[in-house]
Amino acid sequence: MSNRAKFFVVSAPSATGKSTVIEAVIKEMPALKKPVSYTTRPPRQGEQNGIDYNFVDVETFEKMKKQDMFLESAVVYGNLYATAIATVQTALAGGTFLIKDIDTQGALELKNKLGKEAVLIFVNPPSIKDLETRIRQRACDSEAQIQTRLDNAKKEMSESSKYDHVIINDNLNEAVSGLKKIISGYMIA
Repeated sequence: MSNRAKFFVVSAPSATGKSTVIEAVIKEMPALKKPVSYTTRPPRQGEQNGIDYNFVDVETFEKMKKQDMFLESAVVYGNLYATAIATVQTALAGGTFLIKDIDTQGALELKNKLGKEAVLIFVNPPSIKDLETRIRQRACDSEAQIQTRLDNAKKEMSESSKYDHVIINDNLNEAVSGLKKIISGYMIA
């Protein structure tokens, strides 16, 4: 393995806990940095422009996309998301290890462009039934949205065989430990 910096791309179905796992790993591994993505969705409560996301309108996003400023872009639940080429290239060239959650479509696109600099990690729920329980416990989706999320989850989980590593988030501490172990293997190689 190369001792060059890597971009750890973490994908998982909605409500699998990928954001919680990533945040826990970043707290324990401060050398990891999250590149700030672009999105057209409105900020959620507490989110800050330039820190959580670069919030832009659809016109600005499409202009940037036409100018080939993104490594990957995707439509997720009706909103546009993308990772800027310049942000990632600058960080990797400077030896910074990156981590980001990106949907399967974007992750596979990014892997095609970055090659070995991208390490794809998929986080599976213990089961679809468990995932459905998690989604319903959040109590923020309609029945139609829940079904859409479950259908999308099945499609995303079928893509996990294309990833470099797969972990199961059955236990948060074990999932965090598993992700740290994978990342550490690349950082010390």
